[in-house]
Amino acid sequence: MIAASELILNPDGSVYHLNLKPGQIANDLIFVGDQNRVDKITQHFDSIEFTQQKREFKTQTGSYKGKRITVLSTGIGPDNIDIVMNELDALVNVDFETRKPKDQLTQLSIVRVGTSGSLQADIPVDHFVASTHGLGLDNMLRSYLIDHITDTAIEEAFIAQTDWDLRKGRPYVVAASEMLLHKFKSELLFEGFTGTAGGFYGPQGRVVRLDIQDPMLNNKMDQFNYNGLRMTNLEMETAAIYGLGRLLGHHCLSLNAIIANRATGTFSTDPYKAIDALIAFALERISL
Repeated sequence: MIAASELILNPDGSVYHLNLKPGQIANDLIFVGDQNRVDKITQHFDSIEFTQQKREFKTQTGSYKGKRITVLSTGIGPDNIDIVMNELDALVNVDFETRKPKDQLTQLSIVRVGTSGSLQADIPVDHFVASTHGLGLDNMLRSYLIDHITDTAIEEAFIAQTDWDLRKGRPYVVAASEMLLHKFKSELLFEGFTGTAGGFYGPQGRVVRLDIQDPMLNNKMDQFNYNGLRMTNLEMETAAIYGLGRLLGHHCLSLNAIIANRATGTFSTDPYKAIDALIAFALERISL
């Protein structure tokens, strides 16, 4: 039995942070970071059956071309992903009456639609990236038992090629869902490793007033190569989604619209257009 202190429910029976009850989410979900982006996706729906919001977590469930889909804003960072993934899994795989895991588990399909900065000069702004792997620099996932889902060989290669300082924690690498990668395969998408940082400024190599531990880290990540796959982009959620998805038995894929290029110093002149195009692409593939 799962103790009340471990899986916290609100007085109305909803999960603590998301404020959702069993049955209110679809098996196909789209994650966005920004709560204001939820409506930008669901405006394309044929119907909306449910809307809920608590803090930065906004949820809408509806139908697009006959497919029931839930769109949920996660907020920023691996810490929020820890909350979202665990509470979503509880909604479908825990019996709230007995407070025990169900005998028959439900497998969710989760697609993140986000924005990111490219680390490669040849992946320009206003283009899309599908993450074959999430490379976590954030340490959140190491609170769990993860050795059976991570790729140690890639981790070792990254540590060696970037001269990674292990005082910051050991990076972890988790692959995307092969099923979703195949479903979303397109000439529109670049593919590669997505780095997941635990912050926006220093952890992603930005310098404002504070010196950082490794000023050359982004350059090193630009050059990282493992069997032809490169680090394509750097953000704050993908590796955490992939890791918890693997641990909990769900299919996960991260898609990003590139709105900044860190290698060339450029920023999209119309980032909203790129995001809207990625949303349209994602909805069409999910509805298949």
